[in-house]
Amino acid sequence: MTLLGAFGIGEKSVGVHSKRMDIVAKNIANIDTPNYVRKIPVLNATDNVSFAGLLTTMKDNMYGSATVPFVSGGVSLSGVVEDPTLGEKMYVPGHPDADANGYIRSSNVSPMVEFADAAMAQRAYESSLAVMKITKEMVDKAVDIGQ
Repeated sequence: MTLLGAFGIGEKSVGVHSKRMDIVAKNIANIDTPNYVRKIPVLNATDNVSFAGLLTTMKDNMYGSATVPFVSGGVSLSGVVEDPTLGEKMYVPGHPDADANGYIRSSNVSPMVEFADAAMAQRAYESSLAVMKITKEMVDKAVDIGQ
């Protein structure tokens, strides 16, 4: 992997975890909104960077160069799904969102779950920034050595 590739992975990860924090913030903002359904970000690895995946790539490229193949890696946000858990049913006759029997559903957002998700997203974001910082330091050292 090239140093620019490491920057690319860091950049992609920072963007994904920023979007992840936006989703968490939206969920927290709608804790008291009736009938709001919690949104869950779906994250995926962009490539198979497991050892088995690396061996398969090397096997497929058996007649190529004898170096470890380039694997881009990284994370992607493949979508957002709704939490299937139902909110608590409340009797509020006259509410604009009430059904024929006068019931509405409260939001299914749990503050503790959202705060935990926010903490994980923050740590992943900070880790991605650290990767970019370390890569920049490596580039700086390479430039110093080359002079």
